[in-house]
Amino acid sequence: MRSTFMGLETSKRALFTQQSALYTTGHNVANASTEGYSRQRINMQTTLPYPGVGLNTPKMAGYIGTGVEAGSVQRTRDQFIDRQYRQEENKLGYWTNQVQNLNQMEDIMSEPSEYGLDQAFSDFWKSVQDVSTNPEDASARKVAVQKAQHIAESFQYINTQLELIQSNIGNELNVSTTQMNSIIQSIAEINKQIQASEPNGYVPNDLYDSRDVLMDQLNEFIPVSFDRVPSGGNASDVAEGSYTVYFTTSSGERIDLIDGRHYRQLATEGTEGLPINGDDLNNLFSNFSYTELADYATHYQAQKDQIPLLNEGTIEYDDLQAFKGSILSMIDSYGFENNNGDPAGYYPEMLAKLDTLANTFATTFNEVHRQGYGLKNETSITGLDMFETTDGAEFDASNMKVRDEMLTDTSLFAASSRAGEEGNGNWALALSNLQFVSLNGAAQVKADGKAVSMTSDLEGATYQSFYKSMIAELAIDANESETLRFNSETLKITIANSRASVSSVSLDEEMTNMITFQQAYNASARMLTVMDETLDKIINGMGRVGL
Repeated sequence: MRSTFMGLETSKRALFTQQSALYTTGHNVANASTEGYSRQRINMQTTLPYPGVGLNTPKMAGYIGTGVEAGSVQRTRDQFIDRQYRQEENKLGYWTNQVQNLNQMEDIMSEPSEYGLDQAFSDFWKSVQDVSTNPEDASARKVAVQKAQHIAESFQYINTQLELIQSNIGNELNVSTTQMNSIIQSIAEINKQIQASEPNGYVPNDLYDSRDVLMDQLNEFIPVSFDRVPSGGNASDVAEGSYTVYFTTSSGERIDLIDGRHYRQLATEGTEGLPINGDDLNNLFSNFSYTELADYATHYQAQKDQIPLLNEGTIEYDDLQAFKGSILSMIDSYGFENNNGDPAGYYPEMLAKLDTLANTFATTFNEVHRQGYGLKNETSITGLDMFETTDGAEFDASNMKVRDEMLTDTSLFAASSRAGEEGNGNWALALSNLQFVSLNGAAQVKADGKAVSMTSDLEGATYQSFYKSMIAELAIDANESETLRFNSETLKITIANSRASVSSVSLDEEMTNMITFQQAYNASARMLTVMDETLDKIINGMGRVGL
């Protein structure tokens, strides 16, 4: 026989369930602006009907419902969209950082500009031509020497600024690695909390959201994926379990970075066997070393005792997936050692080209200048170099300068092609014509029956055309990076909007739900009142006939 109070229990369950739904709606509304928050919903389910299943159950025409209950509170999330979002996140991280680094390089090169190195070359050649027409004019010689010094200073300035930016990128790489390690540790700690909560039947949705926000951030640095691992015990059907986060190399090898509460820590290793911090620009990127998997307590104790955990392996440059993650972008800009053992990367290669240009210019100009005659050379050639180095080493962009004697005595500038002919500016004209010489291997300059062979290697280009090709290549790379950044950002925004349509809180929808749950609660309360009045009539009114 059914219970007299069955209706009360049915209505009571409905009240509690609708009340839980209202609480969840309030939680959604409160977190409408919270970053990474996923909309939550109550999964309502009917309770077991009356009577139950068995041989001794009473015979009835059919089951009688006993009400509703909140089966679980589940967040609304689309894992497929999440995966798409993170794929675009690491692409955008790469191109955004690349655009920033190349734009800084463009700002330093400052071309085309009336203050750049190309203009310094043009001013210098013009000043040398002025000397060829007025070789006895001391002011013309003074201007030519000062313009030569300006070229040397321009080389030094560009070199210094490029090295400064390269050093900053090295420091940023070091800091980003630390941030990446911190995110990895945080995900492992959240895994630990989830593993402690889920076996008791709880569904920690807010922890899931926090973990997914960290996964988004981690994918900005380096592309990673994850597998879900059930927590076991009395876990709910909608529990998501802990994450095993892994990095896949370009060759397909899997390296687990996080396994539940255990995690690895990464460190940048340079070609000199030292960590990269931007102080030593010769210490280019070599690999990432990673520790064994261990929990927080083990990592903490190792750090406290200053005994590093065992390094289990390395991630080489070629293992990194191309064009993915800001970490790789920093490495591509800062520099790494290629398969031939040579420096590679945007900044090392630009500095190397600048050194080649500076060395070729200073060397070839000196070779020609030594064969000319100054104002005081009546019987022998000047035999002096226009340029010298500050450190006695081979010419490069950082050490070239005009010879001290040339700065104090401009009569040493070799403008004449013959001894004793002070008004002869043919050699200054030959020096000026160096701007038109295609430099590839051995080149010659001829003037007044004299020929001077020069050792050069600018791949058949002139000084300025070689420099312009450097600028053009930089402009193409910067433009391509900006285009790809824009495309990645546009696609990411599209995917983010799709994710928001699924997971974010819509206040209009929550207000509709609030009214729905409120009316259901009111109806359940009214039903409870009806059942109370019915029972009151049965208990207090029956058996009183005639009274």
